[in-house]
Amino acid sequence: MSRGFSQKQIEKMAARWMPKDWRGGTLRVHTDTTNFFDIGYGDVVLLDGRPYLIRNSAREGRFGLDDDVKHWVKRSIDLTRAQMCIVKLVFYEKFFASIAGIKFECFRSPKKEARILHLVKDHPNFMHGISALDDKGNLVRVLEYITGKPLSSHVADIRQNHKEYFHKTLPHILEHFIGCLEAIQFLHEHGEKHGDIRRDHILIDSQTGLYRWIDFDFNYRHRENIYGYDLFGIGNVLAYVVGKGDVTLHDLKNRDSTMLSRLNHEDLNIVFHNRVANLKKIYPYIPNSLNEILLHFSTGANWFYEQVDQLIHDLHVAMADIH
Repeated sequence: MSRGFSQKQIEKMAARWMPKDWRGGTLRVHTDTTNFFDIGYGDVVLLDGRPYLIRNSAREGRFGLDDDVKHWVKRSIDLTRAQMCIVKLVFYEKFFASIAGIKFECFRSPKKEARILHLVKDHPNFMHGISALDDKGNLVRVLEYITGKPLSSHVADIRQNHKEYFHKTLPHILEHFIGCLEAIQFLHEHGEKHGDIRRDHILIDSQTGLYRWIDFDFNYRHRENIYGYDLFGIGNVLAYVVGKGDVTLHDLKNRDSTMLSRLNHEDLNIVFHNRVANLKKIYPYIPNSLNEILLHFSTGANWFYEQVDQLIHDLHVAMADIH
C-alpha cells in the first residue's frame, strides 16, 4: 500500500470501528473514487496517503423528506486521527432555474468548493475541510463533521406560538443570521458565491452555538447580477425564519380561510408562488421595516437587492423595531 500504510496496518486501524462480530479480513481500499456507487460500508478510501473508513451515505431532507440519499457523500472516519468526517466524492449534475425572469444554469463544481474551503479555512461561520486528488484526478473533499441541527429543524422545534416566538426568540436568531449574511458577503467580496443557499444549509454548531454554512459545490452561470441566485436564497431563508416556517396558501386555507382574502398575487414569494412573502398581512405586529425586506422577494417587487450589504443594513434597522 502506498505512502506509508500497508493493507494490514489499515485493517488494524479500522478494526476498532468495525462490528463486534468482525473477525478481521481484507478491506477494500479505493484509490480511484470515480464509481462512488461501488464504495460502501467498511471500504476504505485512500487520499494523500490518509485512509478514511466509509460508514454510510449521507441523507438530506428536502421539503420534509429525509430519505434523499446522497451516494457521493460518505460519512467516514479519518483512521489516522480517529475522527468522524465527511468524504465528498465527485458528482456532476446540471439543471436550469428561472427566478423573476432571470435564468440560471446551475451545476456542481468540486473545484469551486475546494477553492472556498481554502478561502474560509479560518472563518467561523463556514464548514471547514480540505481537498485531495485521488489516483484518477478526482477532486475529493474531506469535511469536518459538525454536530448540530439545521436552522430549519431548530425553528420547527421551537414550541412557541408565532407572537411569542417573534418577540422573544426571533431577535436572537436574527443576530446569528446576520452573522451568516456577513459570511456570504465575505464570499462575494472575494469573487465567490455559495450557490445553494437553503435553510438546511445552515447548521447550528452544538459546541459553539455558531451558525455555519455548509455545501458550497453548486455554481451557476448568470447573465444578470453575479450574486442574484444567492440573494434569492437568502430571501427564502429569511421568510422561513420570520414566519416560523413557511406560510403557504394551503396552510392558510386550513387554518383561517379569511386570511386568504387579504392576499393578492403580489404578496406571494417570487420563487415559490404558494408561499406568502408579505407576512405582515398574516402577522400584523411585524414592523414595516422588516416586512419591507421580505417584500423585496415578492412577486410584486419592483426592485431587488443587488448586494448582501444592502440587506444587512436594512436588517439592522429592522432589528431595532422588534420589541
